[in-house]
Amino acid sequence: MANSSNVTLVGGRRPGPSAVVGTSWRGRGELALAAVAALFTLAQLALVRPGMGLGWDETVYVSQISAHAPPAFFSAPRARGVSLLVAPITSWSSSTPLLRVYLALLSGLGLYLALRVWRGLFPARVLALAGALFASLWVTVFYGPQAMPNYWVAIGALICVGCFLRVRADRYGRADRHVPADRYDRAALGGVGAGAALMAWMRPTDAIWTALPLLALLACVRGRRRPALLTALAVGLVAGAGEWVVEAYVSYGGLGQRLSDASHIQGGLGWNIAVGDQLRSLGGRALCRPCTGAMPDVAVMAWWFVLPLLAALGLAVAVRARRTAATLVPLACATTAAVPYLFLIGYAAPRFLLPAYALLAIPVADALVHLVSVPRRAWRPVAVALVTLVLAGHLAVQYAVLEKAVDRTTAAHRGWARTAGELHRLGVRPPCLLTGSEAIPIAFYTGCSSAQTSGHNANATRAGILRTATRIPVAALAPANGSPPAYARDWPSHRYGAVRIHVAPAAGEGGRG
Repeated sequence: MANSSNVTLVGGRRPGPSAVVGTSWRGRGELALAAVAALFTLAQLALVRPGMGLGWDETVYVSQISAHAPPAFFSAPRARGVSLLVAPITSWSSSTPLLRVYLALLSGLGLYLALRVWRGLFPARVLALAGALFASLWVTVFYGPQAMPNYWVAIGALICVGCFLRVRADRYGRADRHVPADRYDRAALGGVGAGAALMAWMRPTDAIWTALPLLALLACVRGRRRPALLTALAVGLVAGAGEWVVEAYVSYGGLGQRLSDASHIQGGLGWNIAVGDQLRSLGGRALCRPCTGAMPDVAVMAWWFVLPLLAALGLAVAVRARRTAATLVPLACATTAAVPYLFLIGYAAPRFLLPAYALLAIPVADALVHLVSVPRRAWRPVAVALVTLVLAGHLAVQYAVLEKAVDRTTAAHRGWARTAGELHRLGVRPPCLLTGSEAIPIAFYTGCSSAQTSGHNANATRAGILRTATRIPVAALAPANGSPPAYARDWPSHRYGAVRIHVAPAAGEGGRG
């Protein structure tokens, strides 16, 4: 990038040659990105369905600012970005469909803005294809309308990295040689901080991993742009993670203790190759822990192996076009973003790699555009047909996996809702307390608080739960063939499907409660 003579970072009204000949960002380019974002939003609404219900992690995030249920226990690894993101809806409405529509619209807007940041670094058709590739993955469509952090880390990563490249290379695109070299795109500088803040707001540790190559690259930046970029990046990371750090000292015994607790909850961070676990999760498993069972069909996994090959081709294309940095930097950031989830934890969830997929989408799209733009006209129709056929097959597989994932998830959430209805029938109504198996999500559906005396979500004691049972309805949940907590074994038991509900005797009935 730094040696390019024909790459500019378009700042809207600045004079200078266009970064890509024949590309109009006020017309065709903007329309293409807007169309991709709109189709992504429609796909979420049509395929994920607003009535899917909330998942386990979602109930934790939503309950923090909710008109429906008390706040659930907030474990050490979590950050409050998602809770604040959904607050405009959850603070006054308990409607899950309304929340899904809001998040689908917001995620489409986020994708459009994140892609637009890269204008001038790549042709419009490359960015539109990159957006389509990322937005068509089943995991992207599945998590776009969910109250989960990973998609938003991906959007923040695209914004931060794209704006960083624009600031770094700003002076090389200027036609006016009299403009000082240290005059840079200040809007893009703000984007560096905003993207970093969004990442850290959602998942502070992910933000650090993703930003590592940018921090290393600052050593190669000259002039006043280096301190400006460093300040923007640092301010963004601190602004996003500041609340998480303060909360560590207020509620978790300090930053070191919170990081230690977070590592423990994730099974202990250390050298642990989870590549096979991630492959197993590609079949539609939201959480692969423990990650056992057979690998999914080859057709489901094929794109995962093609992805690095196309990314390498994209880098080769960039080197040949003398715009290496614009491709190498997102590749490096994608790599560091993926490292902890491929090599440092002992389980997998496909959403963990969304930031890596978003950053890889741009060089992959550049490679595909190169393949269908072969100089020999005789081969061009063959290349176009082949790439089109492969992409169509890929899309069919992704949506087949998506359909199964949505059906399975919807069924699980409806099961929680039915259990909540049974609890209401048994007299467990707000204000109330649930403990035991799957107490956190079922408590949200019931409108109750939740408590555990052991495990990662421990936030109560046996004595405290028994005292609570003298004041409000309390129930302990267990698998139908399992055992409840020791203190609840004498409570009246009711079997409902795969769940056994042990309800504490009401105050004044003479029971243990």
